[in-house]
Amino acid sequence: MNTMTLDEFQAALKAQGVPLLHLALVCPRCGVVQSATDLIAAGAGEDFDAVEKYLGFSCVGRFTGAGSPRKAPDGKPCDWTLGGLFSLHKLEVITPDGKHLPLFEVATAQQAQEHMQGTEA
Repeated sequence: MNTMTLDEFQAALKAQGVPLLHLALVCPRCGVVQSATDLIAAGAGEDFDAVEKYLGFSCVGRFTGAGSPRKAPDGKPCDWTLGGLFSLHKLEVITPDGKHLPLFEVATAQQAQEHMQGTEA
């Protein structure tokens, strides 16, 4: 299990070098890189404020009717959420008050920038 402080998490997102709507995380089950832009397009909410609660917690596939995660990542989203019975996440962010929050892993700067270009095409 990887852990980082909230400050480290925010710095990792900022290091992606993309606008707020394109900050990217990676689903731990299907491996799909996703951002708030994807969640908005999938109907999870109308703007960042509405989808922020899902970002890094629920795969975009939950909002598109995707099925369960496959045995091996195939580039398609799944219906995984970190709010279920199984703790299959790879990252926990530690808040200033010591709480451990399960979250999707932060995408690399290259992944985030390539994903942003793909969603704008």
